[in-house]
Amino acid sequence: MKLDSYSLTDIGRLRKQNQDYVFTSEVPIGPLPDLFIVADGMGGHKAGEYASKCAVETLVAWVNHSADRGSVRVISKGIREANRRVREKALSDDNYYGMGTTLVVATLEDTGLCVANVGDSRLYLIHDDELRQVTTDHSLVEEMVQMGELERRYARSHPDKNIITRAIGVMEEVDVDIFELEDISEGDMLLMCSDGLSNMIEDDEILALIREGGTLKEMAERLVDEANANGGRDNITVILVRVEK
Repeated sequence: MKLDSYSLTDIGRLRKQNQDYVFTSEVPIGPLPDLFIVADGMGGHKAGEYASKCAVETLVAWVNHSADRGSVRVISKGIREANRRVREKALSDDNYYGMGTTLVVATLEDTGLCVANVGDSRLYLIHDDELRQVTTDHSLVEEMVQMGELERRYARSHPDKNIITRAIGVMEEVDVDIFELEDISEGDMLLMCSDGLSNMIEDDEILALIREGGTLKEMAERLVDEANANGGRDNITVILVRVEK
């Protein structure tokens, strides 16, 4: 499967530091044919920045040296190792106590797409000119929507939208959601992002900006520019991956 990708991370308009972290590899890494990761750190001064960087670097190192086979097994074990490392640092240093990070991970194989997520960073699939959110947010607001206590159209503006219910490094054990899709075809595109994008732009607006076309770089820049134009209240990270013909 031939891929083209582009990643972009931006501090936004209000934050003093960028606590997002991004990793992309279109070429094989360990037993995986490619690897794409977005992490959104949380915590006090430098703690969130450390958490996201530590989680991603731990996962990448785990995959790179893994003797396992099978994307689900490799990624799941790597995420649990990332959770252990971040939590270990948080408990051993008061400056990092309470830190954590979201994580959304993807690998595209000939057999399809494997996605893992913890937290509210997202992966969307753009197929047949339609945008579909593959991951499910681990957030208080999403739980309220699922239980029928809140209409989805009010979720983005809810005052508790930033409260997440799962994160890397917070609990001793981490529950990882895994999604496997087999219907990936030429021309399909993945959009991975932190909530600095999804909280600033509605899904239909995201699709409209991508439909404007151009290179992946131009699309990513349009998305980030629009998120900043709408307030840029958080760090903004975007990965676009296109399955080439």
